[in-house]
Amino acid sequence: MNDSCHDQAKKKSDCFETSYFQKKSSKKKLFLNGLFIFGFLNLLWFLFRTGTKPSRIIYPCQKAALKNMSLAFSTLVPLISFSAFRLKTRKILARSKKPIVAILILAPPLGGIYLQATTSVEEIGLNIIGTDTSSPTNSDIFVVNGRDIAHIQNLIDLMGSEGLNFYQSSISAVNQGPSGLLSSSDVILLKVNAQWSMRGGTNTDMLKELIQAIVDHPDGFTGEIIVADNGQGRGALARLKPNAEDQKQSIQDVVDNFSENYDVSTFLWDTIRQTEVLEYSNGDMNNGYIVYDTADVDTGIYLSYPKFETDFGTKVSFKNGIWNGTHYEEILKVINLPVLKSHGGYGVTATIKNYMGVPTQALTNAHQRIATGGLATLMVECGLPTLNIIDAKWVNANPANSLSAGPATSYREATRVNVLIAGVDPVALDYWSSKNILMKTSEQIGYTDIHTLDPDNTLKSGLTEAFGVWLEKSKGELIQSGYNVTSNEQEMNIYVNASTISSQSINYDYLWLIYGFVGTNAAAFIVIIIRNFRKSKS
Repeated sequence: MNDSCHDQAKKKSDCFETSYFQKKSSKKKLFLNGLFIFGFLNLLWFLFRTGTKPSRIIYPCQKAALKNMSLAFSTLVPLISFSAFRLKTRKILARSKKPIVAILILAPPLGGIYLQATTSVEEIGLNIIGTDTSSPTNSDIFVVNGRDIAHIQNLIDLMGSEGLNFYQSSISAVNQGPSGLLSSSDVILLKVNAQWSMRGGTNTDMLKELIQAIVDHPDGFTGEIIVADNGQGRGALARLKPNAEDQKQSIQDVVDNFSENYDVSTFLWDTIRQTEVLEYSNGDMNNGYIVYDTADVDTGIYLSYPKFETDFGTKVSFKNGIWNGTHYEEILKVINLPVLKSHGGYGVTATIKNYMGVPTQALTNAHQRIATGGLATLMVECGLPTLNIIDAKWVNANPANSLSAGPATSYREATRVNVLIAGVDPVALDYWSSKNILMKTSEQIGYTDIHTLDPDNTLKSGLTEAFGVWLEKSKGELIQSGYNVTSNEQEMNIYVNASTISSQSINYDYLWLIYGFVGTNAAAFIVIIIRNFRKSKS
């Protein structure tokens, strides 16, 4: 009896809900549907025209979209009750065709949105002008610019044409001579950025070209190559999403490609970052970190550096060189391979900041002492890199006050500029690259407040320290130790090899829209054909 009454009451309730919504006028339904579509389209416009460039939030179109969304959704919310939502959901699920049709229609634009989110959304061209100073103490910077030009061999050729030979050899020829950088028997350590995935890490195409160039030494390469980094617990050499044209080509893949024919290996210093050891000369053969007991007087950094044995049995001290069992051989050459990008704490990361992958943060205060020039202190103690090559094929030019600032950089957040920059002076490289690559790129992609990328900026404004401040302190450390470095562009020779480049942006912002529009119309067309076919059969 009670169950029967309950069932009758439930039926009455359901009938009441159904009749209530059936009485809604077609005009009201049209109004509600139109309001929802209006708000949803404005939301899509706002997200995918602003998401990649947060500075555009202040643009008139974005402001209008926000107002439209606010109007639409604030009107819809009180009009739609929970019971309406429940009834509508029940009706949709009761008809299996509608969800399928909805999926067919929504899949293309959603797929387009995903494609947009995982693709570098913009490529720009930078017109870089070479300069030749008359300063007796100058720093040379070598730049190759353009998709077809920004390759290691072109960079080596440019360096050689201006007197900096890549290969050390007793025979003087193109790119080689007695004063060259790398001998055929050197142990060469390629210090990459392996802390971040996607565009945050060193480009593996560039790495592959560099290793190939080294093993192609004109005297026949008999040395060893080590690819290494300390990602401070976040490092990885076999990433699933590396920085490359082929987004499956990791650092480890590149090394494995050479290791069958040459002594090429990797070492992730993350694995030894918590182990304190003594030097080989003290009888300690274990892998780990040498950690100083006292802080540097000027910068306050507690210095540390790795010592480790490679896959081929070579014992490496990052400071002292190669241990042969009785003494150190000074045949270790370091090539520093930073990625040019913004940094949420220190404004910019490039040549000097990339050395944060040398010390151990687990046992020292290295990261905090970037602000005081501490990484320059480390460079002085261990010796400056033989060569620095800045990877600016893709850069993160989103300043620190944006939502997409580095050091982590997804495919979506990067901008392709197709530039490689090389030199010996880390200060000049950082100053020039941030001023002429990062800042100009940031302006081209829509930012107006780019002071955090400026090497002349001393305004802290939310940063751990302003880029201009810690770069100047780093310069002071290096000069104090006798190194010829500069942050004065009048003391820099800029040698350029560039293809003809348009300064206009090449936008892919409408990729998702085109893909979604075509796909949605195709899906709708298929649905109409199927419905008409079924009607004709019946």
